[in-house]
Amino acid sequence: MAPVWVNHHKNGTINPFDRAVAYGDGVFATMRTASADMPAGILFLDGHICRLQQGCERLGIEWHASDLLIEQLQQLARQYPQHCIKLLLTRGVGGRGYQAPSSSNVTEVVSVNAIPDHYLDWQQSGISLASSSICLGRQPLLAGIKHLNRLEQVLIKSQPLVDTYQDWLVFDCDGYVIESSMANLFIVKNNQVLTPAITHAGVSGVMREIIIDTLLCHGIAVMATRLTLSDVQAAEHIFITNSLFGMIDVTAIDDFQFSRWTQTARFRQILSVNL
Repeated sequence: MAPVWVNHHKNGTINPFDRAVAYGDGVFATMRTASADMPAGILFLDGHICRLQQGCERLGIEWHASDLLIEQLQQLARQYPQHCIKLLLTRGVGGRGYQAPSSSNVTEVVSVNAIPDHYLDWQQSGISLASSSICLGRQPLLAGIKHLNRLEQVLIKSQPLVDTYQDWLVFDCDGYVIESSMANLFIVKNNQVLTPAITHAGVSGVMREIIIDTLLCHGIAVMATRLTLSDVQAAEHIFITNSLFGMIDVTAIDDFQFSRWTQTARFRQILSVNL
């Protein structure tokens, strides 16, 4: 069983009346620790903390990362190189029904898990996506936030995948491409990189923002925009990103094939996200 700390207490428990249990009222981050041959730490920790802070602010949850929490995360990174650390924040207990309490008593949950072995194979070989029939609802007030209500993703992942595919391509209810079930998506066409605009649905991942900034710094044009399936099918190259596997190529979507982008391995190396 994976190690878990609740409010810094190992093997602590969550109150059954916690608003995360009742309503999914909170946010979370999945973060990767550095490999043993790198300086110990959590990759892009500042970006994860900043995004958690922004998510809390948008939900009206009062939270700031304490020195104690940061030290705990850094200690775990030293103890568990090349692992996944999940930090989950809830509004805590209180309020009446859906009505949130006037002040937050945040519950912090930290857990450690191994990074799936197949992510290395995905980096080396790329993956194939199948179009999901389950669409994401459009809600601009929640778009971009990695909040705790992930029932749409649970439904998507409940669909059986054919063996030749590794993940789902996900659309919103208006038919626009948003992401894969676990990662943000980018397409390359005519020397430009396009990524779905996360304004009405989906998660704006930390790695997505880092990739955008890195590409721009290296003179590659990037634009967030609405993308249809036809736009994606017309791409020259496709890749997806998340904080655990970094950046991997998509070699097929449904019956459409794509060549691997020659820059993918280069940028993984630049960002030190090779497994």
